[in-house]
Amino acid sequence: MNVFVCTFSFARKLVAVKILFLSDNFPPEYNAPATRTYEHCKEWVKLGAKVTVITCFPNFPQGKIFEGYKNKLWEEEWIDGIRVIRVWSFISSNKGFFRRTIDFLSYAFMAFFAGLFIKTDIIIATSPQFFTAVSGYFLSVFKRKKWIMEVRDLWPESISAVNAVKGNIIIKWLEKLELFLYRNCARIVVVTDAFKKDMINRGIDGSKIFVVKNGANLSRFSPLPPNSEIKAKLNLNGSFVIGYIGTHGLAHSLEFIVTAISKMQNSKVKFLFIGDGAEKENVVSKAQALSVENVIFCPPVEKAKVRDYLSVIDAALVPLKKSDTFKCVIPSKIFESAAMGKPILLGVDGESRAIIEKYEAGLYFEPENEKDFIEKVKELVNQGDQEKFKNGCFKLASDFNREKLAKEMYSIVSGAAKNYK
Repeated sequence: MNVFVCTFSFARKLVAVKILFLSDNFPPEYNAPATRTYEHCKEWVKLGAKVTVITCFPNFPQGKIFEGYKNKLWEEEWIDGIRVIRVWSFISSNKGFFRRTIDFLSYAFMAFFAGLFIKTDIIIATSPQFFTAVSGYFLSVFKRKKWIMEVRDLWPESISAVNAVKGNIIIKWLEKLELFLYRNCARIVVVTDAFKKDMINRGIDGSKIFVVKNGANLSRFSPLPPNSEIKAKLNLNGSFVIGYIGTHGLAHSLEFIVTAISKMQNSKVKFLFIGDGAEKENVVSKAQALSVENVIFCPPVEKAKVRDYLSVIDAALVPLKKSDTFKCVIPSKIFESAAMGKPILLGVDGESRAIIEKYEAGLYFEPENEKDFIEKVKELVNQGDQEKFKNGCFKLASDFNREKLAKEMYSIVSGAAKNYK
């Protein structure tokens, strides 16, 4: 507790800082990177910072420009005190490695070009993808300003874990680029303790690495009575609902989940999948091929409506593929679900598991282990006293309050901008 008090006190003493933030995702997109960047920047503005975000025109995850926007060379808008500059990029759906790579590269180039015209004290570039960090590095060279690399995923390790790229040559080249960027930034902000440990083991100076984990916006996510309209529309009344809300990607192992569900006999349990992504069609096709009747698929919902859908579920499903790489990951959906008092059914080992078990906020099942998954679903459904899990969720959410974490990161950013050691 004393650490937080000192950190926040330090942040208040700092003068306003001009921050240039590069992120290819930003609201109205509603994935985890967009949310983290927006909520941090909004808090920094409250602390007196002047924040400019360079991002794409909103299109994630379907690769279609959101209503009200056009993919132009440059457009400026203001969102909650944040100056947002949107630049043209090659638009691709969240499918296909090479098309996505062109998408990433086009944004990286345009973000670099736009950044040349922005006055700033410090540059932040967030990953994945790493080409955004490359832009951050080159902007720091041209503008003679320090830059901070925010690492939300160990990339390219994560793409190796899901076999998205074949061939060791490409991976080795990307790993060299990764280490080059780590060594040539002023500070690194990571989202897990495991990320920091991994970087230190690979020769990166631990004194420049700071951990600022994900969290929940408690002013937005808090317990709500179930949305009766949604429950009626989806025919959820009388069922124990386990919900997955987020990207249906290669890393999330949702085909395994559907296959395991097909072997369950409990008709009281329904599984609700909300979102889109590279594997959505395959997951739906798998459910149809196995004639799974207790699974409901819905398209993505905008961020403002996520809590309404969370209100109708009894537990939140958070799975990833079985891989040592993902033992370092803490999925951000854990925190929002916990803030709503929804127990977590977690299929992620490592640091995520440690958090859930520490707070008694849900149950862990071994990733891609059908027997364990089915047993934990039964245990969750038959758990007589759900209050233990709910209380654990509230304690977890309180300790990972996004407002506190944003202030912590602001002190790190401000310190780098003002040459504090």
